[in-house]
Amino acid sequence: MLSSEDILTTVSMLQNEHLDVRAVTLGIDLFSCADRDPETLCRLAREKILRHAGGIQEACQRAVERYGIPIVNRRIALSPVAPLVAEHEPETLLRFARMLDAVAEEAGVDFIGGWTAHVQKGMTLASRALIDSLPDVLSETTHLCASVNAASSHAGINMDALLLLGRKIREMAERTADRDGFACCKLVIFANQPEDNPFMAGAYKGLGEPECVVNIGVSGPGVVKRAIERLRQSGEPLTLGDIAEEIKLTAFRVTRVGELIGREVAASLGAEFGIVDLSLAPTPSVGDSVGEILEAMGVRHVGGPGSTAALALLNDAVKKGGAFASSSVGGLSGAFIPVAEDAALAAAAEAGHLRVEKLEAMTAVCSVGLDMVVLPGDTTAETLAALAADELAIGVVNRKTTAVRLVPVPGKRAGDRAVFGGLFGESPILPIPTGASDDFVRLGGRIPAPLVSLNN
Repeated sequence: MLSSEDILTTVSMLQNEHLDVRAVTLGIDLFSCADRDPETLCRLAREKILRHAGGIQEACQRAVERYGIPIVNRRIALSPVAPLVAEHEPETLLRFARMLDAVAEEAGVDFIGGWTAHVQKGMTLASRALIDSLPDVLSETTHLCASVNAASSHAGINMDALLLLGRKIREMAERTADRDGFACCKLVIFANQPEDNPFMAGAYKGLGEPECVVNIGVSGPGVVKRAIERLRQSGEPLTLGDIAEEIKLTAFRVTRVGELIGREVAASLGAEFGIVDLSLAPTPSVGDSVGEILEAMGVRHVGGPGSTAALALLNDAVKKGGAFASSSVGGLSGAFIPVAEDAALAAAAEAGHLRVEKLEAMTAVCSVGLDMVVLPGDTTAETLAALAADELAIGVVNRKTTAVRLVPVPGKRAGDRAVFGGLFGESPILPIPTGASDDFVRLGGRIPAPLVSLNN
């Protein structure tokens, strides 16, 4: 039973602390639309997406009106496009991408994901074609997002794929130089990519998912921050264990809200309810920051000593509280640290407290890796691949998901500023760690899987 205190606390979260459902993501299977004729393929895919997602705006609005809980983003995640377009020419891929972008606009969703390939053990012709298409596709569309799984704990790290992706990131940056390399913001490179992630740019509908499924991404960094602040202002003697307990309780409440909304929207759309992702996903708004949570714990500057330990505490407590609230937990479920999308992280980077090296250490204990890290425009493809390899190695060895979104900005140097707008925010350009690893990257091949891969 809910107590009056629980109800009042939830109302306060809504009114004062940025509590929201960050993302309602509808997964749709497109493999039934496969056809060798480009026109038929596009027509069947468009019809199926609109049949399932045409009412997503109305379904979300009804849930908002019924419960008074904001839904920030509505998204569509598609089954991986690479096998769907396996026998088509490059021109068809671009045509298909433009169609998906237009459908996203028509359905009224913020982003559509699924321009996805899995190359952790090698590249098929279809996967290579999809990666080759990235500069054209991501520079010429607005809503379409892409992801590539280039590593896993069972397969190791595909270095050939990472070097190729490094070159494509360079091309994407140059193609959108007038927007500070914006196309790169829509590509995520993964290790151990989950099949039920509702957060862009890495969302796609996994092969083991239902035909049509709703996955929910809850968030609420502001809620967690305020809970910690209230606890510290109470005047009672506190330990870090007390803070962890408060975060667990807060995550429990937030997860309950997310599942309620998810089941409501799924029922309205005639889709199955999938999972609640517990991730703390920040926005550029002040008060909606993971960095501010760490500072509320007592870390003076994000990136300073204690940052990794505080983030580990936060990540663990969020998972524990959320797992108690729902048996349908999935996705990434932890804290995100996207530099450009988090006002406190961006400020710490600008002040010199947060560097690439520290970010990499912090990603060992949270959900996502070097996320929305903005780099000098002259960063080479080899360096991009090496940075990605470092991050993916953390995920491979520790059997967890890690990912990178690296954004080189043409014509700008470390210390300059890149502005993307909207949810992508802005950030100072971070310096690259000294010392090139070009020779290492160019060796290519596959970094073998660690021994944990044999734990079957």
